[in-house]
Amino acid sequence: MPTESGLSVLGGAIRTGRARLGLVLLAVVALVIVFGPLFARHAPDVIVGRPFEEPGARFPLGTDLLGRDVLSRLLRGGLDLTWMAILAAGLGVFLGCLVGFTAAYRGGAVDTFLMRAMDILLSFPEIVFVLLFVSMLGRSTLLTAVLVGVAFVPGVSRVMRGAALPVLGSEYVLWAKANGLPTRHLLLREVLPGVTSPLMVETGMRLVWAIGAIASLSYLGFGIAPPAADWGLMVGENQDGLPIAPLPVLAPIVLILLLALGGNLVAESVARTVGRTEGKG
Repeated sequence: MPTESGLSVLGGAIRTGRARLGLVLLAVVALVIVFGPLFARHAPDVIVGRPFEEPGARFPLGTDLLGRDVLSRLLRGGLDLTWMAILAAGLGVFLGCLVGFTAAYRGGAVDTFLMRAMDILLSFPEIVFVLLFVSMLGRSTLLTAVLVGVAFVPGVSRVMRGAALPVLGSEYVLWAKANGLPTRHLLLREVLPGVTSPLMVETGMRLVWAIGAIASLSYLGFGIAPPAADWGLMVGENQDGLPIAPLPVLAPIVLILLLALGGNLVAESVARTVGRTEGKG
């Protein structure tokens, strides 16, 4: 549960123009994702015209390389990307907090072992890490989201370990330890509220990175499988026709950029607010 300091940081961030712009962009994309399928004229996988037809009354954004309606695919293409990014970010932050808090709390050999293990995972670029396991285990949306989340764990764990160490050295936590409070109670009731601000920043950043990573994997052919409608997949499928039909590529790119930019503006506003708060403290 957020503390008052965490809520004040979030409230201060939202009052900035940068965060408000980010929220507007996120709201626009959210409206497309939630209500877009209601306005799609055609099923996303049905061929309804000639390949790369020009935009017109029948197809406002034209057709793709197979003759499918681009607008219908665009209106249906953000749902999988969104839930996969949320799952990946949430899983990465949860596991990262678990590892980081454990390392900070236990210290000694446990801390050294966990952080060295995280260093090994950090040596693998996130995309390479995911591609390695997808190539061995096969492609599925759930697997891709989980792998992206696991790839985030090393970075999150190091940040949360660093944030937890000062809190664990505070007087009230030392008092709780001396009175024999259970470890779970100590971490959830005493440590977690003390790291709310960096936790919010990390969550926002990882959500933005998850959007980019999952869209990139779909573009490379290792994310969401065709014939599903997906923005990253649409870019990869139609890139060869860019000179003659740019909209099947540019339209999904615009929505991906709006989603990532909106999330980045909000996350950056929270990070700046945290920095100002810590500077005053």
